[in-house]
Amino acid sequence: MRSIWNGSISFGLVSIPVKLYSASESRKLDLDMLDRHDNARIRYKRINEDTGREVEWKDIVKGYRKEEDEEYTVLEKEDFENANLKKSKTIDIEEFVEEDEVADVLYKKPYFLEPQKEGGKSYNLLRNALKKTKKLGVATFVMRQKEHLSLVGVFDNALVLHVIRFADEIRETKDLKLPKTKVAKKEVDMAVSLIDQYSTNFKPDKYKDVYNDQLMKIIESKKTGKKPKPQKYEDKPTEAKDLMAKLKDSLDKKKKSKAS
Repeated sequence: MRSIWNGSISFGLVSIPVKLYSASESRKLDLDMLDRHDNARIRYKRINEDTGREVEWKDIVKGYRKEEDEEYTVLEKEDFENANLKKSKTIDIEEFVEEDEVADVLYKKPYFLEPQKEGGKSYNLLRNALKKTKKLGVATFVMRQKEHLSLVGVFDNALVLHVIRFADEIRETKDLKLPKTKVAKKEVDMAVSLIDQYSTNFKPDKYKDVYNDQLMKIIESKKTGKKPKPQKYEDKPTEAKDLMAKLKDSLDKKKKSKAS
């Protein structure tokens, strides 16, 4: 693995030199965009909108303007670092919280933390303390010219950093058209029984991404000139009058599958 950020993680006066690695990877098939007429590959170019000429990466800078009619202020690499040099170099844990205090909707992306030279003991100290207290460290840091809010915890004996969303990045649910239909107590009780029947210990390796494999079968089939058969699927919403019957049938089906 190749590190994407080098710096340190700190709590109190303890500073631990670390490297940051992406903890997840995309399994999406690498599909190219083609011209339907001749299957030629489509390429993107960085075009100067005034001259119409292509611009090389080395000549591209970033700029900001507040109003359309004002001049751009060009920002160099050192400007982004100088905005907050400490946060560009340090993941600073400011407080510790319980895991269940953090809403799932805030989580964005996980990263692994690896200790650099001479950081082994302090790394293990933080890891063991987090495991014992079952808490998460709340930290902020800057990576790729953006400040990130994050949680530091433990996964499989390694420190893991979860980049999470700031509260103002989450839209309010009041804009959703949520139903006000009342649900009877016996319907809720039946639904709870169904949840209990389906409850188990979570084992993530039990779930596989099968879509890519299925898509590859279609690709291999098309290579041989075979046209894949169109699939049909219809999902009818359960009407209110059928809720209890559907719940009961679901319970019976689950009980039979457990018995067999």
